[in-house]
Amino acid sequence: MRYSSRLDWTVRPNPLSQALAAKRRAGSPVLDLTQSNPTQAGIEYPAATIGRAFNDARLLRYEPDPAGSRAVRELVAKYYGGAVEFDRILLTASTSEAYGYLFKLLCDPDDEVLVPRPSYPLFEYLARLENVRVQHYPLFYDHGWHLDMHAIEQLATERTRAVVLVNPNNPTGHFLKRAEWTPLRGLCERRGLAVISDEVFADYGFVPDAGRVSFVAGASTVLAFSLSGLSKIVGLPQMKLGWIVLGGPERERAEALGRLDLIADTYLSVGTPVQVAAPSLFELRFAVQEQIRARLQINLATLRQAVAASGVANLLETEGGWYAILQVPRTRSEEEWTLQLLDKAGVLVQPGFFYDFEREAFLVLSLLTEESVFGEGIRRLFEVLHHSA
Repeated sequence: MRYSSRLDWTVRPNPLSQALAAKRRAGSPVLDLTQSNPTQAGIEYPAATIGRAFNDARLLRYEPDPAGSRAVRELVAKYYGGAVEFDRILLTASTSEAYGYLFKLLCDPDDEVLVPRPSYPLFEYLARLENVRVQHYPLFYDHGWHLDMHAIEQLATERTRAVVLVNPNNPTGHFLKRAEWTPLRGLCERRGLAVISDEVFADYGFVPDAGRVSFVAGASTVLAFSLSGLSKIVGLPQMKLGWIVLGGPERERAEALGRLDLIADTYLSVGTPVQVAAPSLFELRFAVQEQIRARLQINLATLRQAVAASGVANLLETEGGWYAILQVPRTRSEEEWTLQLLDKAGVLVQPGFFYDFEREAFLVLSLLTEESVFGEGIRRLFEVLHHSA
């Protein structure tokens, strides 16, 4: 059988996955410092309230709207403080689906999108499924993370259709700044490029910063799309509700929305139950985010204290999100460090190359991990670093 070349990916387990599977088969305990699923991270949810939200006769009626129900889109507009009208919002089942819609909207086969490096390893797969090519532009680190505007300008070609931002970036925690947004917007205006901004972690900044741009679709002079959803803002990834907010000049925005409406009408993927339950689910975000923010701050403080006392590692500056990046000695490769930590200490962390870091040696840790697990995992991690560095 001949299959699509879009699926020609290597699916063999990497050495870390193999070692983890062997550990678990042997029944050996593992302190997982990669946990990023809030429903498995000890976050408390009001199960009865969520259950009642789905106890509604409206679940039995199917009244599809390609953009999603007006009531839910009005809820999303309210989430943005009224900065956008409900009719500039289109619901999706997830941000991954939103990327697929936008690549369909903007790109012909073999067109290109510019995506950040380092970042979450998803874009290659999503773009490939749409016959779109990815070009990586770098974030560089200098007492904090920054967009490399020169590289973005050099990488943009006649086939480039959009610049993708992850804002704040996963895993670096870099927020887009006004000083970066102004030249980026100017470049996109000159070259006719759209901006796709993944803002799922925008509610999780560690300290306020008036210089940030956390919502690019609010008031944009270029065609811009802000993506988010319940997965992060309410900690409910299983509910499968995301959205696209459109920004930019009115004429371009209206044309893009009409075309997106056609794409969405082809799939009609957003379920009726989650739309009916959405008002109750949105209300949960305050209590859920309070728990998550407290967890992130406590774990980040634990990590900072361990780094300050260690003298063998550096903690890269982060502004928000759920992750932290630890720079460790280059006496071993990232893969060797992660395998040794798993073998000797029963601690699971991710190597930087999982996120396309271009040099060694970095370890990526989830600050969402339960505090007791995180604290013990960090103690063991630094014990290994001291003995092995």
